[in-house]
Formats: sequence, structure tokens, C-alpha cells
Amino acid sequence: MRRITFRDRLRYRFDNTMSRGPIPLIGWLFLLSAILILAVSLLVRSTGVDPEGRGFLQIVWASLMRTLDAGTMGGDTGNWPFLLSMFAVTLGGVFLVSILIGILTTGIEAKLDDLRKGRSFVAETGHTVILGWSPQILTILSELMVANENQGRQCIAILADKDKVEMEAEVRSRVEARGRTRVVCRTGNPFERADLAIVNPDGARSIVVLPGEAQGPDAFVIKVVLAIINNPGRRSEPYHIVAAVRDRLTLEAVHRIMGNEVQLVLAGDLIARIAAQTSRQSGLSVVYTELLDFGGDEIYVNEEPGLVGRTFGEALFLYEDSALIGLRFRDGRIQLNPPMDTRIESGDKVIAISRDDDTVRLSGLSEYAIDDGAVRAPDVQESDGLRVPLPERTLILGWNGRAPTLIAELDHYVAPASELTILAQQVEGCPSPREMDTQSLHHLTVTSHTGDTTDRRLLDRLDIPSYHHVLVLSYCDALDAQRADALTLLTLLHLRDIADRHGHPFSLVSEMLDVRNRDLAEAAHADDFIVSDKLISLMLAQLAENPELEAVFQDLFDPEGSELYLKPAAQYVELGRPVNFYTVVEAARRRGEVAVGYRCSAAAHDSGDSYGIRVNPKKSDPVTFEDEDRVIVLAEQ
Repeated sequence: MRRITFRDRLRYRFDNTMSRGPIPLIGWLFLLSAILILAVSLLVRSTGVDPEGRGFLQIVWASLMRTLDAGTMGGDTGNWPFLLSMFAVTLGGVFLVSILIGILTTGIEAKLDDLRKGRSFVAETGHTVILGWSPQILTILSELMVANENQGRQCIAILADKDKVEMEAEVRSRVEARGRTRVVCRTGNPFERADLAIVNPDGARSIVVLPGEAQGPDAFVIKVVLAIINNPGRRSEPYHIVAAVRDRLTLEAVHRIMGNEVQLVLAGDLIARIAAQTSRQSGLSVVYTELLDFGGDEIYVNEEPGLVGRTFGEALFLYEDSALIGLRFRDGRIQLNPPMDTRIESGDKVIAISRDDDTVRLSGLSEYAIDDGAVRAPDVQESDGLRVPLPERTLILGWNGRAPTLIAELDHYVAPASELTILAQQVEGCPSPREMDTQSLHHLTVTSHTGDTTDRRLLDRLDIPSYHHVLVLSYCDALDAQRADALTLLTLLHLRDIADRHGHPFSLVSEMLDVRNRDLAEAAHADDFIVSDKLISLMLAQLAENPELEAVFQDLFDPEGSELYLKPAAQYVELGRPVNFYTVVEAARRRGEVAVGYRCSAAAHDSGDSYGIRVNPKKSDPVTFEDEDRVIVLAEQ
């Protein structure tokens, strides 16, 4: 065993001091400079070699100036002992100042490197925090910026296990800056409490959790949520945390254990419900996108004292630039399209589609110029609910993990004795259609085949024109977004050619993963596209801004109650006759429905014209409906 000497201990303590950073090093330099200056000054003073006979403090000051500026001694005169003393001070100063400059340079570089790593505290309150990184973050950032355009200075803080500079570069290149919203990026592990504290979640207005593409995304969400709400130093008021999960069991467990502080979107369930509804109604996904993004009209919950005592049916006409769709009662219940004679009471809030939260206001109009002569009365079958739905034939090409949920949703809408055929190739890592449980289906009879959905000969053998609806699903469970979308695009091109050869007798809906590929898919002229990740991102952004919308979306996407439908305009008003939208609202009101917009069939394939979709049009503006035009209504069936 080595014996520890005094020299060892001294060197050990010196090494520890040196490793603590630039401040201790500067302290050592100050001490060495003081020793050198004092020693030389004492020597000069005690020997009396100073030719000017200055006092001790004056000699100390002169020596200090020589250590800082080597040129100071250029004009010195006197005997050699004095000149050698000044030379020693100057030479020592050259070394000490050089070391000081090096230490300062290194310290500044280290600080800049530390800032580059994104480890500094975000001194913000009332901001939005995003934990994690995924392709969805770009859409969420864009939407939050648009939502904050009418606000003051806002901040979005991102914490992810990714290089800060890379995150900032991607945000700058792919997200258009809007309003006065700043994006601050920090590097760290979102479920490490020390890293989490960097973005100040206790001061945040809302927190969005993005698991990315890592293994176990639901586990990531749970870890992050637990790190926030179980922190011993957490804030007293509830958090507002929003995230998307894939497993329903995760959603139920989080709601049961963590309460109302967390709002979760069941991603597969959301896309499946939208796909099920859109497959039977072309254009519906465009309507949902319009309602979910902040670029056009959105859903808001607003209290209006001027409506107290009015019925819901009366309130429909009191807004010129907003469309009422439901009520939030003072006990917290949500009801979309309530009975028209429902009385609005004090404390109740209206649920409206409007351009912004500050545009949900009463118009003050009392005359609506409704053209009663143009209103079409419901026929006997429609008014008595006697119209019997006919069995439908649906074809699904492709497969992924949310397909069983989609089929279960379809089963709610189709008539008994309807048929469903599945064609999907077996892709490694992707579940098989044959593994699906079909025993719980009541209206659908399912037949599945294994094959390549891009094989034209196989598609021709399916007799595709005999189907009413065709859905092309993405192989998102096994392939990356670009490869999966490439297969979808190729399948779409074959289907469009088949449709053109047979006069387009079937509706065609496709699921895309990357929103950029939707523009490429325009060449296939599909009736509709569902961009999965974008819809989920839009939903998360909406909930981050307004937690009251969670119950509204649950009701809207639930097959029970009222949903959005695109119904023939001829059922509501006379075709070819100019009417204002107040007239359309009145025609829908008489059926117990709420009209929120319309679709012009002439622009159904024009992306620049929103595929003909008009949500929340100004009610006094005239419109003339033609064959194949649709009215967008909130109805029970």
C-alpha cells in the first residue's frame, strides 16, 4: 500500500480545484499575481533601488501595470537591480495574462457548448410544453402558432432526447413562423425529473407528450406522465396533459389512476372511426380536417347570456358567422344536436363552429330572408324513419393494426346482410386479417384473401366494380411511411384505371401516412384521403388549447347519437334556385338536424378549393345547389 505524502495531498487538492472550472483557475491566477507583485514590490522597496524613491503602494501599482501591459517597462530607467526586478514582474505578467486569456476563452467556449446542448432553464410561464419528438410535432407546432396568432407573446418549449441544434434547424426549415410565438428547444430525457425541470412544466399552460417511433410508445407516455404528476415538488393545481396512445387498456388505466389531469387520444380508434364514416361519405375527412385544424373554422365552447330562455332551434339563427352544433349544460353534460325545443338556461354554454374564439358572437339580426318556397319537406318514409337501408358490399385492400376497429365501426353503420372482403399481402411484422375475431359482428359477413394489392390481375379477379365502397389501408405497422405510401399509391392507380373503365361506380377512400404524399395521390383521383398522423396531430393541438373539447370530440366520433353526414342537397332545398344558407338551416331544423355547411360536387377533386367543402358559410350569402351537391348536417342517421 502506497504511503500518502504531504505532496500527494497538496497535489490532490490542487487538481480538484483546477477541475472545478474557470472561476477557481482565475482565483489561483489572482493569488499568484498578488504574490509576485508583492514580493517584487517588497524587494524594490527594502533595497531602495527605485530611482524615483516611491512609496510601497506606488511601487505595487506600477508593478501591477507592468503585469497587465508588457510595454509599460519600455521607458524604465535606473540601476540594473531595479530594471531586473521590473523585468521579472513583466515576464511573470506575460505568462499569467496569457493563461488568463486562455482560461476565459475556454470557459466561454464551454458555456457556448453547454448552451448548444440545450441544458439551460426555460424561464417561461403560461407556455406550452412538448415532451418528445416525432414527425407529428411539425403539424402540432404549426397549429399552435396559428391558434396563438390573436394572442400576445407566446412560447412553445420542446424537450426531447435529440440534439438541440438539429431540432431548431428542422423547425426553422419546415414550420412557417406565425404571429409572435417563439419555439425553444432543449435536450433531455422527458421522464427524468432533472431534465424535465428544464422546461418548467409547473408553469406550463398545457403539456403535449409525443412518444415518437420508439419501442413501447404507450410505456413512454406513462413514464412521462408519472414523472410530472408524481413529482414531490409538483404544483398544487392540476396539470393539463395531452397525449396519444395506441392501446385501449393504457387509456383506461391512465384515466382510472391519474384522473382528469391527463387527456388521451386513442389514435387507432380515432382513425378507424373517421375511416369508417368517410368510406361511406366522400369528403367527410376534409370536413373533419377543417374542424380540427386552426387554419379555418374550429369548434369552440362559449357562454352567451343573451341566449338564456331561448330554444336551441331559435339560437341556430342568431349567429351569422358561426354555426351552433350543440350545448354544454351547466352540469358538464355535452349534447350535440339536442332536440330543437331544448331550453337554454343560465350557466349553459353553446358549442359552435367559428373562425376564432372571439367570433362566436350574436349577429343582432331579426330578419333572415328565409325562402320557404324553396324548402323541401321530408317525404313520408324520411319523416317516419321507414326507409330501409340496403345491404352494402365493401372491399378493404391492405391491412394494419387498426383495421379490426375500423371493421367494428363499419358494422355499426351498414345494413344487415352486408358483405366485407379483405385482400392483404402478408408483411412481416404486420398482423393478419385471419387473426381478427369476427364473431362480434352483427351486420357484416367477412371474407379475407391473401395477395398483393398492387397485382393488377388479382385486382381484376375481385370484380371491384361490384363493390359500393373500396378502402385502401396502409401497411403502417411493418413499413416506414414512404414505403407504405408507395404501395398505397400504386394500388390507387390501378383502382382508378379500373373505375375509369367501368364508369366510376364505386367510392374510393385511401389512408396516407405522410401528408406530402397526398398531393402525389391526386393523380389517382380518389374520392377521399385520410392522413392518419396529421389527424392525430390536429386533435392533440385542439385539446392542448381547449380541454373542454375532449367530450365534444368523443360525442362527435361516437356512432351513437349524432354524427356528421353529407346528404343530397335536393332533400333540403330546391335545386337550381338561389337561396341563402339561413334557408338551408331552416330546412335541416325541420328534420331535427343542424346544417353546418355544404359541398359543391364541381370542385370535389380540386385541392385548391378545399375539395368543394364549405364549413360554416356566412348564412346570408346566396348559394345555388345543383345535382350531386351535398349539405353537411349533424344528424342521428
